[in-house]
Amino acid sequence: MQAKQTVKELLDRLPDDCTLEDVLYHVYVVQEIERGLADVEAGRTVPHEKVAAELRKKWLLGASE
Repeated sequence: MQAKQTVKELLDRLPDDCTLEDVLYHVYVVQEIERGLADVEAGRTVPHEKVAAELRKKWLLGASE
């Protein structure tokens, strides 16, 4: 029942002249945010420092090739 309530609340926040595409986009965004929060809660995240270090290594090695 929570999904239905979430969509109802979303529709109430959108302007009356929104398109179906607007609605679908916002439902997608809400879904992805909920998925991300679930990942955080389950510990399925990577620390920022690790991501930054991996990207630096990738780009620095890529620059020398």
